[in-house]
Amino acid sequence: MKADVLLGLQWGDEGKGKIVDVLTPHYDIVARFQGGPNAGHTLEFEGKHFVLRSIPSGIFQQGQVNVIGNGVVLDPVLFKEEAEELEKSGVALKQVLKISKKAHVILPTHRLLDAAYERLKGDAKIGTTGKGIGPTYTDKVSRDGVRVGDLLQNLDEAYAKAKRRHLALLKACGMEADIQEAEQRWLEAVEYLKQFELIDSEYYVNNSLQAGKRVLCEGAQGSLLDIDFGSYPFVTSSNTVCAGACTGLGLAPSRIGEVYGIFKAYCTRVGSGPFPTELFDETGSMIRNIGHEYGAVTGRERRCGWIDLVALRYTIMLNGVTQLIMMKSDVLDGMDVVKACDAYEVDGVLTHDVPFNMGGNVKPVFTELPGWKTDLTHITAEDQFPKAFVDYIHYLESRLGVPITIVSVGPDREQTIIRNNAHLS
Repeated sequence: MKADVLLGLQWGDEGKGKIVDVLTPHYDIVARFQGGPNAGHTLEFEGKHFVLRSIPSGIFQQGQVNVIGNGVVLDPVLFKEEAEELEKSGVALKQVLKISKKAHVILPTHRLLDAAYERLKGDAKIGTTGKGIGPTYTDKVSRDGVRVGDLLQNLDEAYAKAKRRHLALLKACGMEADIQEAEQRWLEAVEYLKQFELIDSEYYVNNSLQAGKRVLCEGAQGSLLDIDFGSYPFVTSSNTVCAGACTGLGLAPSRIGEVYGIFKAYCTRVGSGPFPTELFDETGSMIRNIGHEYGAVTGRERRCGWIDLVALRYTIMLNGVTQLIMMKSDVLDGMDVVKACDAYEVDGVLTHDVPFNMGGNVKPVFTELPGWKTDLTHITAEDQFPKAFVDYIHYLESRLGVPITIVSVGPDREQTIIRNNAHLS
């Protein structure tokens, strides 16, 4: 068996949580491969609303196993809060969730370092969520990190060593830190975390595939936030592209099967950084309000703009996308005209490639298409799509070179149209 991968193709917030939830019945295992509690995967069903930050989005389905992989960074305090809420809602979490021993742990001082580093950047700040994600990945790369497996063996030694180093860094940044209360909460949360099954996830996932189990790898954030290929330095601290599934779960590239790429029918971005198709007018505000474009975790207002096909072709190439999933089509229901950026003008030269400096003198070149002026939220089958919407789908497929196999027409899991050209495991 091969593992399928589901990831975002824009700047995150594409709706990955909903689609993982929809696809989970086709799989035996859902494995999250990168990111941390800066993710906010939103799910709606049966009149209920959930936001998942660290736990995979397959947790609400039919008892499938969910794995937090080695590429994830885990905050025990936020994990405990999230897990207890799920358990209150009736999810038998300890029976279905496994956590990699090689996942790195966010410490109380990581959050303080995150704030200190942002402050030092001044006007050039990235706009992080402040949850300690970057400093935790920094410790991982510098070989100073604390891993989940350390919680079982040499916690006191590993934690004390990291704490000393962090406090020295904070002092150098001019910050005094009183972490006693946060530290106590963290230690209590560590004891809670240790109640879950902690595994060698690379063996578990590979052995499961060998045994014929179906595995879906879930990414966080979006491909344009990838540490290597995103709009650097306004990116996240991990590899959000398909290669991250290999390193974040211990999978060989030959083990990857279908790659589902998720995108919105428009574009959004949170925090600082380039955004060529951003709208600063009433249309942008209308998209934000209709689409409820506010961060699921932070509550921050998202920047909104037209769909960017130049960037999408780039991320489709990087990920080897085999099927596209279009989200929030219904947000554009009232538009007379829908625009799509199919090229950039950079210093007066037309290009269809993403330039090295996406934040430079990049001007979007738009194609206008007629809006469908139809309420899509009540549609239950592909043959009910209005002609203008079908034409929009066909235009996107022709420009992107990959079939759109699933279309979301509302926030609920039932408002999902799986088209006839879909190929599900």
